[in-house]
Amino acid sequence: MTSEGWGTPPVEPISQHYIVCGGNALAHRLTLELVEHYEVPVVVLVPDRTRDHAPQIEQLDGVAAVVEYAGVTEEALRAVRVETARGIALVEGRDQENIHAALSAQGNNPDIRIVLRMFNQRLGENIERLLRNGTALSGSATAAPAFAAAALSRPNSVQVGDRFLHIAYDDDIDSHRICVVADRIDRQDLGRTRLLPEQEGDSASFVRLAREFGDDGPIRSGAAARRAAGAEGAAGTPGSGDGDTGREAAREPAAEAAEAAESAESAEAVESAEVAADRAAEADTAAREVAGVAGAAAEGRGGVAALQTLPSEPPVRIAWWRRLRWRLLDTLRFFTSARLRLVLITALAAVLLAFGLLWYLNRDFGWSLYVSLLDLAGAAQPDQPADAAAGTGTGGTWQRIAQVVITFCGITFAPVATAIMVEVLASGRRGQPRNPGAGTRDHVIVIGLGNVGTRVVAQLHGLGVPVVGLERDPQARGISAVRALGVPVVVDDGPLAEQLRRARLKRSRAVVAVSGDDATNLEAALEARAVRPDVRVVVRLFDDNFAHHVYATLDNAASRSTSYLSAPAFAAALMGREVLGTLSVFRHVLLIAELRAEVGSGLIGLNRHDLEDPGGVRVLAVRLARSPQVYHWNYADRTRGLEPGDRVVVAATRSGLARLNTVPGNAGGGRATAEQQSDR
Repeated sequence: MTSEGWGTPPVEPISQHYIVCGGNALAHRLTLELVEHYEVPVVVLVPDRTRDHAPQIEQLDGVAAVVEYAGVTEEALRAVRVETARGIALVEGRDQENIHAALSAQGNNPDIRIVLRMFNQRLGENIERLLRNGTALSGSATAAPAFAAAALSRPNSVQVGDRFLHIAYDDDIDSHRICVVADRIDRQDLGRTRLLPEQEGDSASFVRLAREFGDDGPIRSGAAARRAAGAEGAAGTPGSGDGDTGREAAREPAAEAAEAAESAESAEAVESAEVAADRAAEADTAAREVAGVAGAAAEGRGGVAALQTLPSEPPVRIAWWRRLRWRLLDTLRFFTSARLRLVLITALAAVLLAFGLLWYLNRDFGWSLYVSLLDLAGAAQPDQPADAAAGTGTGGTWQRIAQVVITFCGITFAPVATAIMVEVLASGRRGQPRNPGAGTRDHVIVIGLGNVGTRVVAQLHGLGVPVVGLERDPQARGISAVRALGVPVVVDDGPLAEQLRRARLKRSRAVVAVSGDDATNLEAALEARAVRPDVRVVVRLFDDNFAHHVYATLDNAASRSTSYLSAPAFAAALMGREVLGTLSVFRHVLLIAELRAEVGSGLIGLNRHDLEDPGGVRVLAVRLARSPQVYHWNYADRTRGLEPGDRVVVAATRSGLARLNTVPGNAGGGRATAEQQSDR
């Protein structure tokens, strides 16, 4: 230990570097992003070299130095030479500590780029106004949508303009496809997955289209097309002659439509020809979509994933009557105990039977209801013996029995209602923890109410999905926030199987384990599967080996890593890029980012050919400076260079976005010279 602090400053003077403050999983992933994909010098400030991920960070190639200080103080910032740094990322500690450190860094270096992790997003937006060149991000908010979507077995989406982008696989790929984002997908070996593959030429698509038409004429379904393509692959790939024959067959609908238009002598014939041409064009488009997916499988490349658009976020469809039933059952359980519920249900059933008997005997619904209500309130007029003997009473023996039953049940309701009020108000049940009710069904169990767990619960609750929280630590910060939403929470440090039983696992739709420990999350997943083998399981795992085992051995399971999902967004923000969201292709991450072409930036003059990179970057949409509100999806002009004020939306891998971030500013075509690259 030294007098300066818990560590010593870097031995070699350093400048134009980036500082990462933290020793947690996010700091580890962020450092890896910066040194591997952006290739910039990084100095890491950790609270303890021997704990958390600090030992793994020290072993990363490309890290300039690892400095140990108990906190991000003025002395610690001077030790990592914040005055000469280009950027600093504060990804550990509480919100207040990160705000103080950000302001201190800005005081030492007014031009430094600052990215700080904030759980309170509203506070983060206000803090951004105090920073000259900074942004506040929430790692849990970035990753929570992916966990919530995985729990509901629905695609995670990112909103771009008025559309929602999501990943679709194989049979789910439809006409809304923008581009193929992955192929060679093998669930048993996710390492084979290839992101953003090179787009095939039109000729290749046309050959597959011709094969789909063949001699049969109509387009076959996707499943039939893949079976046929597989049979062709087993028998041998058709030669060029077959392709030519199929090409001629594919041209037949369009040729017939053209001949019909030329030979038409009346308005009706011309109109028929136009309809035929439209149908031929629609058939051609549909065939290309089907053939694209079928061809990928036929050529032995494994599964295919595509980026698609939706006009709106897909809703979670839960019938209103089911929600009403759950709410009534939960309310009844909240206000009453089991004995009181038994008394109430028995009395109510007796009243309904007696009312039905009165209605049957008198055949007058209004009068039967009137008498029943009076009897229930204890205001009934009993028959006298003289009335019964004279036959002038209210009814026969059965009617009198029904009225007696209703009257006694009415007497029962009064003390029961009083007991409920006393139990609720006097014993203060409203302040006690709310356990899952008998009506809690088709819900999602979220295990671990830390930052990520709290965000996942809020996300699911906002979608209208019933949620139950499960936490072992009674001091966890998310318990109060989750209870404020009206979500029931099971707090217990007992056996996990018992906690899952109390959370009504057998009635749930999914289990999401998002605690901070991989082993605990995996244990929760296995315990859930032991009780209910068919339940959907989503596990938060940092270790890739764990994740591969989950995919290989567990069906109906998914794995996500919070740091893996959020670190690319933090790295891009540190470089001054805006990441709109992240999309998961199993354990792989695609970034949806919007880049702005500004004067002096390297994007000026670049066209789609320059921007796109197979395996790295795919251009999705362009927003021209003259019409910034309009998104031009799949912008057709691939040769037009970007002008100042233009914006481009891209889907990129981490390395692909890093390449765009390191393009030097020039007024030409955007290519970096060797001298410029060496200066970086």
